[in-house]
Amino acid sequence: MTSVTTGTATPAVTSAANGELVHVRWVMPEGFFELPTEAESHDDLADQLIELAKKIMPKGTPDMQYRWAALCASTYDELVDAGVQYSGFVITEVDGARCTATVNVSLVDIAEEALISPVSRTAEALRGLGHGDVSEVSLPCGPAVSWIGTRQAAIDAALTPSGEQEPFWSSFINLQVPLRNGTAVVLEMSTPTQEGWDVFSSMFAGVAKSLRLFDADGTLIDTRGTPLETDR
Repeated sequence: MTSVTTGTATPAVTSAANGELVHVRWVMPEGFFELPTEAESHDDLADQLIELAKKIMPKGTPDMQYRWAALCASTYDELVDAGVQYSGFVITEVDGARCTATVNVSLVDIAEEALISPVSRTAEALRGLGHGDVSEVSLPCGPAVSWIGTRQAAIDAALTPSGEQEPFWSSFINLQVPLRNGTAVVLEMSTPTQEGWDVFSSMFAGVAKSLRLFDADGTLIDTRGTPLETDR
């Protein structure tokens, strides 16, 4: 079995709400490619995606690289709507099968009615969907809600060999970490390749445990804003 090794890439995002800044950092394993999140124009984004495609498939034909870049570009509206601040993916082999997984990190506002007890209210809302397994978990930075399930998506007809929209299923782990300033950090790993589920879910557990929060002064804090020991 091929595993995803732990690396030192440490992305960061900043949650700024209700006059309070919270800097969020986590550690991504080696082998992940990061999708570009800043571009001056659609053409600039397209150029960045094509350059990324060349790194991922250096032996691929220009047509293959272009189609991959177009597929990624088609998902950007969805990423923006979901408040995604970071999106990375990995391609590896597990027991001889080619597998891929994506990790997204988003910042979302907590519903006003859930501000008093955001963890239990979030868990209650997710259970109400009747889809997947929901549980309250504890991370080094504080309490969170874990949601594990499957969902169906579709590949645009313009990007499929058949010329028709093609559905596919993916499995996911969604982790929601409420912060004191009224926002939540949402980490999600998804994969359409079941052969890699054990490897990717184990990898994602490491990413979740690496999540660290800092206040505006750079002090390590928990989700309630309480300072933590730096070796925690």
